[in-house]
Amino acid sequence: MSESFSGWLLDLYASETNMTLWLLGDDGQRRRFTHDSPVTFYAAGPAPRLRALWKFIQKTDKSVALARSERRDLFSGLIPVLSATVPCSNGLQAIFQQVSDTQPGLAYYDADIPLALRYAARFDVFPLARCRIEAEAERVLSIEPHDTPWDLDPIPAPLRILSLEPDRDPLHSNPGGMVIAYGKVRYTQPLEPVRALLINLRAVLERYDPDLILTSWGDTWLLPLLIQQSQKLGLPLPLNRDPGQEITFRKAHTYFSYGQIVYRGQQVQLHGRWHLDRHNAMLWSDYALDGVLEMARVTALPVQDAARLSPGTGISSMQFTTALRRRVLVPWHKAQAETPKTALDLIHSDMGGLVYQPTVGLHRDVGGIDFVSMYPGIMVHFNISPEVPRSKDGDLTPAPGEPGLIPQTLAPLLEKRLRLKAWVNQMHPRDPRREVFMARASAAKWLLVTCFGYLGYKNARFGRIEAHEAVTAYGREALLRAKEASEDLGYNILHMYVDGLWVRRDGCRQPGDFEALLREISARTDLPIALDGIYRWVVFLPSRVDERVPVANRYFGVFQDGSIKVRGIECRRRDTPLFIAELQMELLSILARAPDVDRLPECLPSARALLDRRLNDLRTGRVPLEKLLLAQKLSRELTDYRSPSPAARAALQLAKTGRTLRPGQRVRFLLTRGAPGIHAWDLPEPPDPRTLDVPRYRTLLLRAAETVLKAVG
Repeated sequence: MSESFSGWLLDLYASETNMTLWLLGDDGQRRRFTHDSPVTFYAAGPAPRLRALWKFIQKTDKSVALARSERRDLFSGLIPVLSATVPCSNGLQAIFQQVSDTQPGLAYYDADIPLALRYAARFDVFPLARCRIEAEAERVLSIEPHDTPWDLDPIPAPLRILSLEPDRDPLHSNPGGMVIAYGKVRYTQPLEPVRALLINLRAVLERYDPDLILTSWGDTWLLPLLIQQSQKLGLPLPLNRDPGQEITFRKAHTYFSYGQIVYRGQQVQLHGRWHLDRHNAMLWSDYALDGVLEMARVTALPVQDAARLSPGTGISSMQFTTALRRRVLVPWHKAQAETPKTALDLIHSDMGGLVYQPTVGLHRDVGGIDFVSMYPGIMVHFNISPEVPRSKDGDLTPAPGEPGLIPQTLAPLLEKRLRLKAWVNQMHPRDPRREVFMARASAAKWLLVTCFGYLGYKNARFGRIEAHEAVTAYGREALLRAKEASEDLGYNILHMYVDGLWVRRDGCRQPGDFEALLREISARTDLPIALDGIYRWVVFLPSRVDERVPVANRYFGVFQDGSIKVRGIECRRRDTPLFIAELQMELLSILARAPDVDRLPECLPSARALLDRRLNDLRTGRVPLEKLLLAQKLSRELTDYRSPSPAARAALQLAKTGRTLRPGQRVRFLLTRGAPGIHAWDLPEPPDPRTLDVPRYRTLLLRAAETVLKAVG
């Protein structure tokens, strides 16, 4: 006899014979279900090759159901395909591996889509979806969602969270204890003796039964240590809620993305509950747990994957689920090549975003105007998608026909972000929900920022460089029209940068003074635009090498409400010591007290006094060493450096102690006198404060101060 259960979909993964679901019930119970979910992949090609594939699969695995059918390729339309349906979700990888190795020369589709995305597309569910399950025993008969990923304020799941973190950074020194926190309980458990630690932790896991184990350095240090000691002492830890599943380990790896080397640490993932590592989660510092949960909801990726994978993977996942719901084939490998172009064609088409070099110096009463999610908005409004024929450059009219796959994917996400931002702007600054909504909006922003790059990414399944170029062409035309509208209304253009412009006109100091301009720009471009704010004053900085040369994205300013905006200066750089970054922000805070440009000179004595105090702190050794750390990223293997950078020299010091660092990892070090000029922070022996290269730090400090103070006189 079947029963009905309602609650939140907590976890979803493939077992040996089916999909396993965990439901956080409305009654507070955590229940495990299984759901039969066969999966299908497709092959296209010459008829003789398809017949050979049919015979091979029949001979290899008779449980696979084979059929001939037609499916839609995004670029070729309906094509004849051979469909192969595997009854066991987890069996797809094994059979397809044999097929791809022995039957080359065919185009394969829907072959490597994550099983969670297939399930989400088939049943319209997603992580933490409110749903109703009809089940007989543990076997799901039906599952029905009660909300969508696009709900602005979904009912939050009552998650039980267990926090585990060492009492100090294990990369720098050996921790002595583990801080355990759950509910209203918080205490430190010594790491020694290990047996007592494991027994205590096992009791907490069994009694509290958390849905989420939130750790610091859990992927790379804490959980591997606990698991190793558990196995060594024969004291099993119930880290998995599902006792029939093994803990999943994923190796650390380095990859190249958007011109940078990126390192992702080892991962430890659980079944039936989640494990998230604050230090190994993508963009955790930007949007924390609320943003991770939002990322999982809209991408349909399992929460543990959504936390660790890039927004680019998230946007690809959204495209996959859109394709599956539209019955569009997802190619195993990208097959669309760039259309051949002459050198002149390349010059005309591959121009990127428009940048109008700023007028260097200090400016008062400046309006900052931004197009709202410009590139995603262009894709949605003008129907830019790889399969949709594009309009000519400069023609700001939507492409005819139904929306393409990319606009269909982005439209609900773009609308949700705009509505979230509107809600945040209407909330009182002390509203406790404001931080949650800001995190959700930030997660959506990162997905939308990435979608443009993936449109031209060489390995994107639904990417095409011509569509990527079309977006920038529309963007350049829109910004030029915004410039013309501003000049027609008497505004002076100080700067333009891809999707925004800075303008001023005598007498324009209030938001209402810019409303006519915003309406005119929106009418001429057919794109949403907003006033980012009105600066009391803003400074556009020149190049350090040549003061006659402006720099497009290097400026700072103060809005009318006293808030500060900075771009491209020392306090925004990740390799700037905290002591120097804090000084620069303190100086800006002092200058922000001035109600207008004319009163700025009155702030300079206070700023100079602060600088003198900080210089004295540095000279007398009163600055904590932690605040003097520089952190730089390794760009290659240590053996590939011809002239080692400071980061490479620090990594060589660590290598001599047995610590191996890979490209993409950051190395922390202090500047010291004499050779080699640096001291790696994570060496076993502590640094001698007397060896600090105080003059070099003084130079860095004065340079940061000069950036701010020289510009304002």
